[in-house]
Amino acid sequence: MTAVIYARYSTDSQREESIEGQIRECTAYAEKNGFTVVKHYIDRAISAKTDNRPQFQQMIKDSERGIFDVIIVWKLDRFARNRYDSARYKTQLKRNGVKLVSATEVISAGPEGIILESVLEGYAEYYSADLSEKVVRGMTENALKGIYNGGTIPFGYMIDETRHYQPDPLLAPYVEQTFQKYADGATMTDLRDWLKAHNIKNSMGGEMSYNTIQRMLSNRRYIGELRLRDVVQPNAIPALVSEDLFNKVQEKLAKNKKAPARHKAEESYLLTTKLYCGKCGALMFGESGVSHTGKMYTYYKCAAAKKKKTCDKKAVRKQWLEDLVINETMKLVEDDASMNAIIAKVMELQNQESTDLPIYEKQLKETEVGITNMLNAIQMGILTSSTKERLEALEEQRKELQARIAEERLAKPKMKEEFVRFWLLRFRKLDMTQPEQRQALVDTFINAIYLYDDKVLITFNYKEGTETVAFGEAVKAEKSSDMSARGAPDIERQIVRFDVLSLCRKAAAHFLYTVCTFARIKGVSAQGLHSLLSFAWVS
Repeated sequence: MTAVIYARYSTDSQREESIEGQIRECTAYAEKNGFTVVKHYIDRAISAKTDNRPQFQQMIKDSERGIFDVIIVWKLDRFARNRYDSARYKTQLKRNGVKLVSATEVISAGPEGIILESVLEGYAEYYSADLSEKVVRGMTENALKGIYNGGTIPFGYMIDETRHYQPDPLLAPYVEQTFQKYADGATMTDLRDWLKAHNIKNSMGGEMSYNTIQRMLSNRRYIGELRLRDVVQPNAIPALVSEDLFNKVQEKLAKNKKAPARHKAEESYLLTTKLYCGKCGALMFGESGVSHTGKMYTYYKCAAAKKKKTCDKKAVRKQWLEDLVINETMKLVEDDASMNAIIAKVMELQNQESTDLPIYEKQLKETEVGITNMLNAIQMGILTSSTKERLEALEEQRKELQARIAEERLAKPKMKEEFVRFWLLRFRKLDMTQPEQRQALVDTFINAIYLYDDKVLITFNYKEGTETVAFGEAVKAEKSSDMSARGAPDIERQIVRFDVLSLCRKAAAHFLYTVCTFARIKGVSAQGLHSLLSFAWVS
């Protein structure tokens, strides 16, 4: 997986070493977990309390291009000014297929913000249809006129001052040659090596990948066609290849696609970026293999065990583990008391004011008072050139503040509790045999999973807290039972369940007894006990 690193320090008093330290730890995290870092985004002496961070905004924009899969930050407070903005930007990244991870925090700060992300997605889905139609209507008109609508500019094109597509005089010839070489029998590897030999880079400055080349060969814009939803406009932009050559390439692509594949279609792994090795702390990734009988096996494997051979953690069957996690998560979702607490937390988080809106509203009131005073002075006959200039300045300031307030309120829509409840409780009715619905459940409620040889620890997005029980101090409950997840095969594996916060499920006496027993056996300090109690569940 490819990754980028985002680093920031907020004041001039912080030194450059702060950035270097963040980059160093993020790089070590990437190496440990098998990520390939392709770029650094760095904002110096800029606070996360403002969105006016050039490199941050460029990173969000670049996420649309599909060039990287993961953003690594030193701590999550480097990413956004508050949990609401963090949820908003992470929702945007999720739409672009990009995940955010912290190099130093396994449990994210304010994990209930992840649940808010899910609600925000639902809000957009239910209430932005009208705006979407207006935007699409405008983009459709642009497509009919051959006007650039935003997004990634295809390789070989450039946008002129009137926002129209034009051939890039330096790169356009390589497009036609790439098509011609493939039609003449060149393989994807041949094309990649040829482009590399000519020092042709992608839009991020990296080497052209197989996927990038394949998308290029399938892109109908190169024959001048613009498409938006059901609207297709031929000859809308300058063509870089002929239709005959394009059709030959499509025939060859289709033929190669039908050829026997050496591997089956890529498997979807629900727990990617949330599953950690209980032995060494590295991320665990999906793997697949084929037995001598030709049967496909899928499993999760520790990145350190795979890449560096520094961990002896055994691989675990994918289906069994995913079924178990889904089963345990549904127990949380089906518990009324837990869901009521989650809904209350989401509403509390939503109602937290942004740092800018109250300031803008206060400035607007002061400006309106100033305008009123100036109008009163004019009515009293006090009218000079400076009075007029001052009134015009105040009116202009009022317009600007009103626009900023509207922008803040638009970016932070108010959702009623009824909608939040509806959106979260709908998980009870979803079909957990469907991959996309299983993924939505995992993304919304699960924070991190620790996989040991003899137990699984699951943490949910329920309570605030950025610490966890050390790997070497894993919880051992006095009573544990052999169980199998719904739909998972029965195997001899011990699942340790340790309920520390769901008081609605256990009597207070049992809760205190369990915590005190654990503290006595393990010698847990007061700080460690506080960290333990910051969890929603550990299963």
